[in-house]
Amino acid sequence: MHTGSDPIIDRSPIPETEPFPPQPWHALAPEIVQQQLETGRDGLTEAEARRRLALYRPNRLVPPKRRGPLLRLLMQFHNILLYVMMGAAVITASLGHWLDTGVLLGAVMINAIIGFIQEGKAEAALESIRAMLSPRANVIRDGNRHEIDAADLVPGDLVTLSSGDRVPADVRLMIVRELRVEEAALTGESLPVEKKVDAVAEDAPLGDRCGMAYSGTLVVYGKATGVVVATGPDTELGKINTMLSRIESATTPLLQQIDRFGRGLAIVILAVAAATFVFGTLVRGHPPSEMFMMVVALAASAIPEGLPAIMTVTLALGVQRMAQHNAIIRRLPAVETLGSVTVICSDKTGTLTRNEMTVQRVVCAGHVFDIGGVGYAPVGDFSIDGHIIEAGSHPVLSLALRAGVLCNDACLREEEGLWRIDGDPTEGALLVAGHKAGIVQADEQAAWSRIDSIPFESEHRFMATHHLDPDGVPWLFLKGAPERILGVCSHQLGIDGESPLDDYWYDKAIETAAQGLRLLAVACKRAQPASGPLRFEDVAEGFTLLALIGIVDPPREEAIGAVEECHHAGIRVKMITGDHVDTARAIGAQLAIGAGKPAITGIDIEAMDDAMLRRSAMEIDIFARASPEHKLRLVQALHDDGQIVAMTGDGVNDAPALKQADVGVAMGMKGTEAAKEASDMVLADDNFATIVTAVREGRAVYDNLKKFILFILPTNGGEALVVIAAIVFELALPLTPVQVLWINMVTSSTLGLALAFEPTERNIMSRKPRPPGEALLSGFFVWRVIMVSVLMMTGALGLFLWEMDRGTSIEVARTMAVNAIVVSEMFYLINSRYIFAPVTNLEGFTGNRYALLAIAACIPLQLAFTHTPAMQGVFGSADLSALEWLKVFGAGLLVFGVAELEKLAVRQMRPAGIFRRTGPGLS
Repeated sequence: MHTGSDPIIDRSPIPETEPFPPQPWHALAPEIVQQQLETGRDGLTEAEARRRLALYRPNRLVPPKRRGPLLRLLMQFHNILLYVMMGAAVITASLGHWLDTGVLLGAVMINAIIGFIQEGKAEAALESIRAMLSPRANVIRDGNRHEIDAADLVPGDLVTLSSGDRVPADVRLMIVRELRVEEAALTGESLPVEKKVDAVAEDAPLGDRCGMAYSGTLVVYGKATGVVVATGPDTELGKINTMLSRIESATTPLLQQIDRFGRGLAIVILAVAAATFVFGTLVRGHPPSEMFMMVVALAASAIPEGLPAIMTVTLALGVQRMAQHNAIIRRLPAVETLGSVTVICSDKTGTLTRNEMTVQRVVCAGHVFDIGGVGYAPVGDFSIDGHIIEAGSHPVLSLALRAGVLCNDACLREEEGLWRIDGDPTEGALLVAGHKAGIVQADEQAAWSRIDSIPFESEHRFMATHHLDPDGVPWLFLKGAPERILGVCSHQLGIDGESPLDDYWYDKAIETAAQGLRLLAVACKRAQPASGPLRFEDVAEGFTLLALIGIVDPPREEAIGAVEECHHAGIRVKMITGDHVDTARAIGAQLAIGAGKPAITGIDIEAMDDAMLRRSAMEIDIFARASPEHKLRLVQALHDDGQIVAMTGDGVNDAPALKQADVGVAMGMKGTEAAKEASDMVLADDNFATIVTAVREGRAVYDNLKKFILFILPTNGGEALVVIAAIVFELALPLTPVQVLWINMVTSSTLGLALAFEPTERNIMSRKPRPPGEALLSGFFVWRVIMVSVLMMTGALGLFLWEMDRGTSIEVARTMAVNAIVVSEMFYLINSRYIFAPVTNLEGFTGNRYALLAIAACIPLQLAFTHTPAMQGVFGSADLSALEWLKVFGAGLLVFGVAELEKLAVRQMRPAGIFRRTGPGLS
């Protein structure tokens, strides 16, 4: 115990408009803190507390200014994809086709409403952090204890903390009795932190400030009294809240590409339409009204009306597939963004590791025993140099494990098939290790009755217990920090019994056993207390050292494989943790993260300017003792280097970086609500390996979107070329505007939808991530679009001119032109399954059953378009003979055959390996 003194205090009035200036409270002695905040043993007076409350405002996090619901809804329409759809709606309305207009506007509204709802959900991240503040607080004012609303706390208030309390504000501790605080959500520290009242260095990381208890953290053991030094937005939790509110949601790579593509396409369509209108009216002398209708047909043919809908469907299917693998998508575009990530920044505790302390090594009796198994399940073998042994055949090992089980206040229990720990995780790890050796806590407690104990205190760094063995012989057991326990030991227990303590051997053993492990020592003495109760004098000397025990929060087994697969896929994995650097290095070595490279700490990050941090962020893979500000700077540095960043985490301290990242990934089971709400995706099973599945699905989504675009653009291009040719060469219009809309809205969308169901290709995770700035259509893909557009135009316009030359009616000729384009689409749909690989095999024709179903659905639609009187009346179509249908089929075969020959030529001109690395459709 440590009690701070009560200094003489000058209680002169505080200026009404001057709050206490910020101070490094953790670096000041308790007496100085009391003087600075003008408080003492009796706390503030009620009058002074009211005055300070008016000066500092309530102890709550200020909600950010938000756009009103109407403005939020209107902003959903500010999207190039919706502009394209609304433009198509205007065109259809100008043609009087109100049904098509209604469908398009309905799709626009659905997209806007979905975006409106998702934006509202994202704002809940701040609410989750505000909910972490303690609703009530125990305060001492005028010398009396009160329970008050935590919002009424002010700097200078004297508060008391006890086990189970959530810390109501940032508190400088004055009096501490065995206080341990769970700070994992704020700092990433995997164990409860032992608190003291000592001042630390001013530049000490957040996790090393032992004299502070921070707002929103949880007291798990002990009691304390402290002075409030920061409230509301001035707390560490408030600073995270402020960072979150300042982070703007960034657009995704796909939306950036679609935006650039849409703008470019819109410019091309408008330029071609304007040039065509001018050419028709000034050069050919057509009346402006007639040319306007032809230009409308041209624009209608060029706009890919189905693109926004198909993109939404493809992303939604990705969401559904990911949900089947426990990856819950909260923001639709994140599906595709996952497929383009180049760097994954992962928190350590609870993400790469199990957040379950485990004994992995015991050094005793001249041996190093390795213990198998991870987590709290008491399953695992004991081994020496890889050879499995029976723990019971090694008496010293058994006694050491028994000491760890008896000198222990935790409890191990099984609940619905899961093993859980009540109490300190380190003590829980000792119980699990004993259970693996058959030393079960309940049995040992019954056989070895506990008489007395000295609880663990951070000042003494050990715990001691007094027991009677089954024969009534008294024993004292001791566990704690190795240097503390070695200091009271005079002997060590080995195979041949007790011998004088070999300090040199154990010093070397500590270096060997550590390797990132947290070490404990256990010792015993066959004696009883000198005078009844167990006192500190009884444990000051004469003990026999039993063992050193190495404990670690082990990596998830599945995370090891997941990290390896990420590396294989060209994705860098970086560990950013608030834990100690040695622990981070040890876990990183097991995960193959940062092998052979140095690790840097938060202090190092603070010393770097942005340019140096950008270089280090790419070169270094392990960052330890990192605060929320450091994580945010690291993500921004990677962004500045052109990386697409995914950030995983589960704590409140991860929330700002989760929101800043291109894809924020939160843990669903152990993650805080703040982390989940700030994220784009939640892993329902807390399994890092699920990230790899999500990346695979994201890459498949992008592949399928690209295949759809390469399918839909030649259709629009072919139609547009047909209309342009008719205008340039003064021909009758081969396609009417309403027929163009039929092709675009009914057949193209029906067929193109099948590509959203295209299976994931086998080699998808052996490609490198696509460059972040890659254009949606490369030069080669532009060539493919032009080539297929010309082929479709050749078939449709050629048949139209052939039939007109033969004296066929214009209705039949136009019907043949429409069907030539649709049948060409059906064949080209099969071509589009693979961008470079051939489809002239069974897998190519039947690998996507949805493609066959789409063709089967499209055939009756075209038959109805051609042969039913109602459709003929609406679209101006006419019946076709069997010979005419055969000609239409030939136009489709032309597209299919030339497209496959082009693929063959490309494969022969370039090594196949290049295509395997650079694009889809290669397996």
